[in-house]
Amino acid sequence: MPKLNRIAACTAALALLAVVHASAAWATTSKEKSSSDDTYEKGTIISEATNFFGSGAKGIAKAISKVFADQGRPDGYIEGREVSGALVVGARYGDGELVMKNGARRKVHWTGPSIGFDAGGDAVKVFTLVYHLKNPDNIYQRFPAVDGSLFWIAGISVNYQQSGNIILAPMRLGVGLRAGANIGYMHYRRKASWNPF
Repeated sequence: MPKLNRIAACTAALALLAVVHASAAWATTSKEKSSSDDTYEKGTIISEATNFFGSGAKGIAKAISKVFADQGRPDGYIEGREVSGALVVGARYGDGELVMKNGARRKVHWTGPSIGFDAGGDAVKVFTLVYHLKNPDNIYQRFPAVDGSLFWIAGISVNYQQSGNIILAPMRLGVGLRAGANIGYMHYRRKASWNPF
């Protein structure tokens, strides 16, 4: 009888070890899965941006591939519209919606000063990739432009804006000469404002 008790105890201990090991493996896999589940893959972003920009966005896949190579997979994106006007010095005004991979959505307005190479105004679509934004409410702040980050790919201008660890990569299509402007920062707000600063 004692021998049977020892065999039963050993069997129970082995079963318990197997359960603990399986649980640990599941937790690790789950953690890895959730971290990739919180970011967008490139194909999804290309599809969303192409649908947003429409038929004029032939070079969008190249622009997005460049941003993915630089920054990796984004937590979210902003689809919006922007107007700007300038006579050497001008301003940009935009609004759109922040869409996070985890399902969170926020309405966003932005303003910022600009230095343009022409006089007049324009209206464009802007698709912005968002990185390292754990709390969607943290989008509401000023984002200075990263020096030297403005580049063109197939008619689409891209530049990086950064505040702390949060990085934004706005892509503008059809902005003409003013896309080459040096933008000091962009102020993202909850409500629309006429103040470009």
